[in-house]
Amino acid sequence: MNIRGRRRETAELSVESLNDIMFFLLLFFLIVSTLANPNVIKLLLPSSKQSEQTTTKPISISVTIDKRYYIEKLEVPFSQLESRLAKYVKEVPDLSCVIRMDQGLTVQDLVEVLQIGVNLKVKMVLATERID
Repeated sequence: MNIRGRRRETAELSVESLNDIMFFLLLFFLIVSTLANPNVIKLLLPSSKQSEQTTTKPISISVTIDKRYYIEKLEVPFSQLESRLAKYVKEVPDLSCVIRMDQGLTVQDLVEVLQIGVNLKVKMVLATERID
């Protein structure tokens, strides 16, 4: 009778490469998250030499070159722009808006949007791209 114990083979998992894989995944997601642009509406903004950052969270009013109006990311017809903006004013009394207009639009288009802000007594700021 052979009483010697059998040598059992155990499965081994090499985890040395998992650290490298996790590092590269973390690096990838960090790079991708910095490239993500919250403004989905593509506009060519006017240029300026000076810029100022706002401290409060304003809402964004965007106007594309083909005169499509957006409040945040929701498309709104121009005829309903004032009434939709009035709903935001009821929620936040000291509301400020950032107007993002394509540089190919006329000054009259800007004045029409600014007039809505004057009617609702909303602080409006024009967004520009900074020239370095």
